Amino acid sequence: MTNLFYIMGKSATGKDTIYKKIKEQIKIKEYILYTTRPIRVGEKDGINYHFTTHEQIEKFEQQKKVIESRTYETVQGPWTYATIDDEQLKQKGNILTVGTLESYLKIKKYYDNNKETNVIPIYIVIDEQERRKRAIEREKEQKNPNFAEVERRLKADNLDFSVENLKLCNITQKETFENYDLDKCVNEIIIYINEKSAEI
Repeated sequence: MTNLFYIMGKSATGKDTIYKKIKEQIKIKEYILYTTRPIRVGEKDGINYHFTTHEQIEKFEQQKKVIESRTYETVQGPWTYATIDDEQLKQKGNILTVGTLESYLKIKKYYDNNKETNVIPIYIVIDEQERRKRAIEREKEQKNPNFAEVERRLKADNLDFSVENLKLCNITQKETFENYDLDKCVNEIIIYINEKSAEI
């Protein structure tokens, strides 16, 4: 049996930091997404993402290994994010990954008839004022800050994570975690992971 715990949330809610902290505190396997976007300062290939090319994603598509993919038209050109059916998803036990609401829905649908894999949501939230502040501060750390892209992502996330879309994915308060206090948020998610694992 595989439990795929799926962390998601709008940009700058702290998803990647929470993901890292959980891996440090409990024994859990991981699934690392693929992306064609440029690597950011402080990121590492194979740790934050598998940084790849559009050509490689096309090869995966030809091999029928793409479970889901999303391409965003950014101010720096198209960026694709993809979940590839590779060895990472063949692991048994608890697996942790990070994605979007759209990718979560597609992956959940992909595994709907697979009784050996459960896709379990973890939705991270903060208020819009705090989110904007964190997004701007993070962008300032980049070699060539692109605040137009920050604004695009802030607006796009509000559409992607609309109330209607959250309802469509059956995301409720039970699967929602506020990230104002990082340690508290991580502890609550670890309790949730342990509880869900015990249920199955």
